[in-house]
Amino acid sequence: MSTIVDDSNQDDELYEHYAFKVEKGQQPLRIDKYLMNFVENATRNKIQQAAKDGSIFVNGSNVKSNYKVKPNDQITVKFEHPPHEHLLVAEDIPIDIVYEDDDLLVVNKPAGMVVHPGHGNYSGTLINGLIFHFENLPNNSSDRPGLVHRIDKDTSGLLVVAKTEQAMAHLSNQFAEKTSEREYVALVWGNMNEDEGTVEGHIGRHPKNRLQNTVYEGDEAYKGKPAITHYSVLERLGYVTLVSCKLETGRTHQIRVHMKHIGHTLFNDERYGGEKILKGTTFTKYKQFVENCFKVLPRQALHAKTLGFEHPITGKWLSFSTEVPEDMQQCIEKWRGYAKHQS
Repeated sequence: MSTIVDDSNQDDELYEHYAFKVEKGQQPLRIDKYLMNFVENATRNKIQQAAKDGSIFVNGSNVKSNYKVKPNDQITVKFEHPPHEHLLVAEDIPIDIVYEDDDLLVVNKPAGMVVHPGHGNYSGTLINGLIFHFENLPNNSSDRPGLVHRIDKDTSGLLVVAKTEQAMAHLSNQFAEKTSEREYVALVWGNMNEDEGTVEGHIGRHPKNRLQNTVYEGDEAYKGKPAITHYSVLERLGYVTLVSCKLETGRTHQIRVHMKHIGHTLFNDERYGGEKILKGTTFTKYKQFVENCFKVLPRQALHAKTLGFEHPITGKWLSFSTEVPEDMQQCIEKWRGYAKHQS
């Protein structure tokens, strides 16, 4: 999707950091406002400065921050330095290793830790820590050392990391073929009607907010990739429900998107609207109670609890489980107390 800049001498020195094609149905909108929905951690000031510096291009030409985007515009953001996420620096970051052998390790990632460098998060990531502690980790298809799969920054829980090329190929294939097992525990808004069920809905980028994904169905299914989540109720806690979610596929934000799609947004999931009071009463006391829950758990209520896969060398089935972390546990306990009091 990259475009050629009018001034070809200048283009030799520029690196493309972002490229977007504007959707057909887009209403005219200032480019600085538009890009705020598409570039993570970007402020309007930063975008306006980039425009001033001549870093924002539409259909190959520089534009100012008041340019109105139109359907099918090709937008590129280019700078004189390569994207920071390609510059990996080893950092002495403690890693909670649940299991390790010559071929792989299983890590329990805390909430708040980003898995790999990206815009706005160039250090302090799991990969920065991994390359400090382990030499010669194999690259995956995106040139990310050791990574077989990812979990979101504010999701806690288990990840498998490959230490050899053979392990990387074998494990990646298991995730692609859906033979690995992954179970998450989530606290969602609302009292679920069914005790268990399956959500099937193609997941793709949200047309108006690139930082979100959404479900595409019917004639629009082609806009997303197939995604399947099996859920079962663990505990009903009044206006929220504790659920187990088993992934058949591993799309970005899959549980967050699927749960929102069926009307049960994750508790305190800011990106998908779960940081608002979505169920309950209008009483001030209730509002204060929920605000206290948000303070105890200042992130989405999602934990990657169980991970199972076949060992790439021995063929033995390995299964790991980790406790729900303290912040999420405290939040669940609060809701338990509230539900008990109500009943």
